[in-house]
Amino acid sequence: MSAAQSPTVPDLPGISSAKRRQIMDGAARVFAEHGYEGASMSQIARDAGVSKGTLYNYYDSKASLFAAFIEECACEKLPNLFETIGEAQSPEATLEDIATAMIRLTTSPLSLMLNRIVVSEAATFPHLAETFWQVGPCKAVGILADWLRARTREGILDVPDPELAAELFYALCQTRITWRKRLQLPVDADPVHIAMIARTVTRMFLNTFQVGKGPPVPEPVRDEAV
Repeated sequence: MSAAQSPTVPDLPGISSAKRRQIMDGAARVFAEHGYEGASMSQIARDAGVSKGTLYNYYDSKASLFAAFIEECACEKLPNLFETIGEAQSPEATLEDIATAMIRLTTSPLSLMLNRIVVSEAATFPHLAETFWQVGPCKAVGILADWLRARTREGILDVPDPELAAELFYALCQTRITWRKRLQLPVDADPVHIAMIARTVTRMFLNTFQVGKGPPVPEPVRDEAV
């Protein structure tokens, strides 16, 4: 997936956008309250204001509904990460924008809820974690990796492994604020603090991968006996 592309919610034959929204809103509320295992299709149908038969017409199982829910969340939220990635600005400005958006995304109530569900259910329902990875983090890594690869071709950055570098960047973005939010610990998440974290992450990243700013080359070991 290229950086210029944005994910879109796949069409589901026979369902209107309003009906999809109705079902997804109901699913979000039920999954948030009961988790994946504790939720039922009956509860979701009731909360969404549709019949159980109607729900099963569109989604043949709770697993397929949850997968669709995750995919829709990703399609709605991922483009926000990369709003400025195609603009003519410095790598530092682009990366700060992405870092800021990533911190806001990972600390949003929806993202915190999804992370809690996927992590808690991963051992029992590994397909949930795989679905979450493929439609969310994996796509985000791919978009940033493509951008890093392009900047390397231009001679602006020196990134030997763009996918690994993208994962490292996102991991840095989760420092302090996101970690504490996931543990429901008190943390300063105001815009000024988020901007400071994004700026620090970007500087650390560029100190490694910007041309001319890589790690120092170690001096050769001298044989003191000579």
